[in-house]
Amino acid sequence: MNFLLAHRLSQSEIKQLCALTQGEHNDNLKEKLYQLTLDADRRVAVNALWTFTHFVAADNEWLYDKHDQLIDRCLKEHDTTKLRLILSILLRQPFHEETVRTDFIDFCLARLTDARAPYAIRAQCLKLAYEQMRHWLELLDELRQTLEMISCEPLSPGLRSAWRQVMRKL
Repeated sequence: MNFLLAHRLSQSEIKQLCALTQGEHNDNLKEKLYQLTLDADRRVAVNALWTFTHFVAADNEWLYDKHDQLIDRCLKEHDTTKLRLILSILLRQPFHEETVRTDFIDFCLARLTDARAPYAIRAQCLKLAYEQMRHWLELLDELRQTLEMISCEPLSPGLRSAWRQVMRKL
């Protein structure tokens, strides 16, 4: 599988990889693909992460067990492409009140207010902050204040859209 990920992938190749790893009987291939997200070759790691963002809902559930590992990776990741892809994977996962991590809430709040961070990452962090903070009224108030603070700065259309979506939920 490593050699498949070593070059620029097309949409059809991504779909083929998803089909190859589809179903519970291919969980061992999903694990191999997941290990390739840690590969030293950036292209291989990015392509493996990109493949996971295209998983259908049933296969995406396999990643739920990797939830904390993915969060840990976000906290340490310096490559913006890998970070964006990991955040995309996390956006497809549930955040339960009893397992929410304050370090990840803090990470999301810091990133969404960082004007130097890429807009896509800021928008993802905004949505992830809401998904985690929605369980507590006092945290929702903090999120509302944060969103009001960033509303004064120029926002990209994507970030503005994420901002409006979350504000409607608040």
